[in-house]
Amino acid sequence: MPHKQAEHTDLMQNRSSLTRFAWLSIGAAISTMTLKAAAFYLTGSVGLLSDAIESLVNLASAILALSMLIIAARPADESHVYGHSKAEYFASATEGLLILGAAAGIISAALTRLIQPRGIEQLGLGLAVSVAASAINFIVARVLLREGHARGSITLEADAHHLMTDVWTSVGVIGGVGIAGFTGWTILDPLVAIFVALNIIWTGVRLVSRSVSGLMDAALPAAEQNLIQEVMEKYRQKGVTFHALRTRQAAARRFISVHILVPGEWTVHDAHHVAEDFEADIREALGSVVTVFTHIEPVEDELSMEDIFLDR
Repeated sequence: MPHKQAEHTDLMQNRSSLTRFAWLSIGAAISTMTLKAAAFYLTGSVGLLSDAIESLVNLASAILALSMLIIAARPADESHVYGHSKAEYFASATEGLLILGAAAGIISAALTRLIQPRGIEQLGLGLAVSVAASAINFIVARVLLREGHARGSITLEADAHHLMTDVWTSVGVIGGVGIAGFTGWTILDPLVAIFVALNIIWTGVRLVSRSVSGLMDAALPAAEQNLIQEVMEKYRQKGVTFHALRTRQAAARRFISVHILVPGEWTVHDAHHVAEDFEADIREALGSVVTVFTHIEPVEDELSMEDIFLDR
């Protein structure tokens, strides 16, 4: 029991420490939004405007991510006995919806510019400012992605992917606007903006889909399911069988429940120790904080078979 309490404490400290990365994202969003707005002001490019709008979404998303990480770090209580880690899915889903909203705004501005073309001014200075903003986003995105993977935070991963999308679309914007400015093909400017919008729509859809999957208690990924089966196989060789396996994930936390069927002649003491060893092996195999629920049953009892399709 003490090692399980220690794991829970470590998880809460882990989630709480993530807030400093959300503050980093907020600082980056404010900086890049200011720089990209200045680039648009200097050039009048709708392509650079689309970049500035996406940075505004970054800021809103970072603020939301901070609030959700604070909630997710709260320990379990009587009203939320499984903890608050699912709050991260709300941040990720909302970020996806904000991305889709930004895409709609970009397309609207681009279509207006297609109808009413406009030349690009102070191109060199405007692009230099935009490049500086993209460099900030790239550095922060790499930090967030590394920490998100290491700590199992979908919120940080979503924020990192959002920023990286911003980086790559900025590269496209800078290239397209540069060509438009130097060649005089002003139609390229709104076309680049539309391309940016379509690209971030794809990112938004993926974020919403992943978040909905988590909120709907989807099973653990196939790779992790295979690890569970490998652990089970080790115990099957000892005369133990399993059924009613159910898995789900709540951000960094994983939940597994399974019925363990043991020979009827085993003592309660022996069966209990097998269950404890199995739970420990599952936690070690998945390499993350896992809550494992096991239920011991005698393999010879017909009643043990009646719940094989429990809640299916």
